[in-house]
Amino acid sequence: MTIETDAIVLGAGAAGLMTALAAGRRGRRVVVLDHAAEAGRKILISGGGRCNFTNLDTDPARFLSGNPHFAKSALARFRPADFLEMIGRHGIAWHEKTLGQLFCDGSARQVVAMLLAECAAGEVDIRLSHRVVGVSGGEGFRVETDRGVFRAPALVLATGGLSIPRMGASGLSHGLARQFGLRVTPTAPALVPLTLDAADGGWMRDLAGVSLEVLAQCGGARFREAMLLTHRGLSGPAILQVSSYWEAGRAISLNLLPGCDAGAVLREAKRRRPRVEGRTLLAGVLPQRLAQALAARHLPEGPVGEMPDAVLNRLGQILSGWRLVPAGSEGYAKAEVTRGGIDTRDLSSRTMAARTVPGLYAVGEAVDVTGWLGGYNFQWAWASGQAAGRAIAGDAG
Repeated sequence: MTIETDAIVLGAGAAGLMTALAAGRRGRRVVVLDHAAEAGRKILISGGGRCNFTNLDTDPARFLSGNPHFAKSALARFRPADFLEMIGRHGIAWHEKTLGQLFCDGSARQVVAMLLAECAAGEVDIRLSHRVVGVSGGEGFRVETDRGVFRAPALVLATGGLSIPRMGASGLSHGLARQFGLRVTPTAPALVPLTLDAADGGWMRDLAGVSLEVLAQCGGARFREAMLLTHRGLSGPAILQVSSYWEAGRAISLNLLPGCDAGAVLREAKRRRPRVEGRTLLAGVLPQRLAQALAARHLPEGPVGEMPDAVLNRLGQILSGWRLVPAGSEGYAKAEVTRGGIDTRDLSSRTMAARTVPGLYAVGEAVDVTGWLGGYNFQWAWASGQAAGRAIAGDAG
């Protein structure tokens, strides 16, 4: 038996559910298909289980794309305040953590429940545990699954990117986009820990677990947030942020004392405590284990009062501009999102519709739009989903 409907959404994640509810509540018959047994699985694990569902500081400049202007239209027409209005209608308590990041007070399950309730209000038909076997076009779209066939004049690619394969990421949307003649830009793990080789990171392996605030830089991108040393390299918000801008062979720079003249700080500490050893001096401005390791590598033994200022100045330069070339990243298994995706040149920024394939749409992480860490990618999912859902319902305003 073939089920006829107005729109088929592939993917019951953030962008797919938002697309479905936006079209369904405007009177369109929508079927959502997902291979998983549960909707919104990536939402459920986000933000430590509390879902960092948006960011108050959302701005198009905080998204990476081959076309930096592409995200502007959708983001302008569905803002964080619009999602908060929905959150408020469902009685979900929330709080701002840092840097505009908004989290549920309770569980991420509240956000999934809200989206499912909105879908139910729009009579959206959500079919879970349906594996897509084949998709074809022509007179509309035909989607064959292992549990039935579905046909509709509109098809939405909302299965996300390649990140977190244990959650079922497969690149299905990218493959279908290519099948229908759309271009797909090169993809890479983003918001991901970086690894170091033995030369750069061998001495740091004993420092795993140490964290500190740094200013991390890759090219023109600069982020002042926490960094975490790991057994394999570097992680923490500052590193995840610059990882989205990093490419193989490229250096990153770390300022371990942001906002300070590190040399001046060390010289002043020397004048105040001339009898202490270098590791003790450094422990006054850095985590103790890191201070001990850096002192062993860059300072002579003995009291700092006997060290020339030039020695402290050289160490200050290292602390202010520690340059590293990562060996790689932890890959899609640890990446929060995928950089790259369906080429925005082939999509309408207003409706998310394919320019050359009537009725085909792409939303969320499947598209070449990648947000910063901190709720930006969820806001893109909501905004792009709303844009597509409205367009399917004939309301592209």
